[in-house]
Amino acid sequence: MKILVCISQVPDTVTKIILKDNNTAVEEQGVTFIINPYDEWYALVKALELKESGTASDVHLITVGKAGTEPVIRKALALGGDEAVRIDAASTDPYQVAGYIAAYVKDTGYDLILCGKESIDYHNGAVGPMLAELLDMDYIGFATDISIGENVATVKREIEGGEETDSCSLPLVISCQKGVAEARIPNMRGIMSARTKPLKTIVPAEIQALIGIVSYEMPPVKAGVKLIAPENMDELVNLLHTEAKVF
Repeated sequence: MKILVCISQVPDTVTKIILKDNNTAVEEQGVTFIINPYDEWYALVKALELKESGTASDVHLITVGKAGTEPVIRKALALGGDEAVRIDAASTDPYQVAGYIAAYVKDTGYDLILCGKESIDYHNGAVGPMLAELLDMDYIGFATDISIGENVATVKREIEGGEETDSCSLPLVISCQKGVAEARIPNMRGIMSARTKPLKTIVPAEIQALIGIVSYEMPPVKAGVKLIAPENMDELVNLLHTEAKVF
């Protein structure tokens, strides 16, 4: 069984975001980029577990990004991926990203495609289901456990108020979240071997974006905290009526 893991690059959560070009773009200078945690900790590690158990023979990686994303995909290779593909394009449109990946995947014969449930920058959670639709594959989202039998995947997933168990034939696209695997740290052997593992760069297919970003807006500055003396309950009651907001 061949597994493909979708990897996306995102800013580190501790990064201070600075806008530029009249709030239409994010300044990347000085930003630390990482593998999207849902892709790394859950989708990729689950794929590696399936390979280590003998269920899968190959774990390949794919990302959509320009040359600056290569350190991130090399880290994914260091964790244990066998080879990687970088589609040489930059896009914030999930349909376009899914289209690029689908155009590559159509003739490659992957049995299982794993991705994180969402990326931590835009939180769309749209690439996985769009990719499944474009490839005419079934899709199961928000997986917390995956087991593979005779050409069938059994997947536990979170639903509102509980948990659901689904069974579906391969090939299949699954998005992963916390619970499906335990995060790993690349060891020195993996880091050294990642330097020589295949990383192929391909030209993107002609896919028209459906959406574009008009502008970004920073969240409002948080208001300060007002401290009220314990003996001044009248003022507290007044502020609760006149200034407190219910969310």
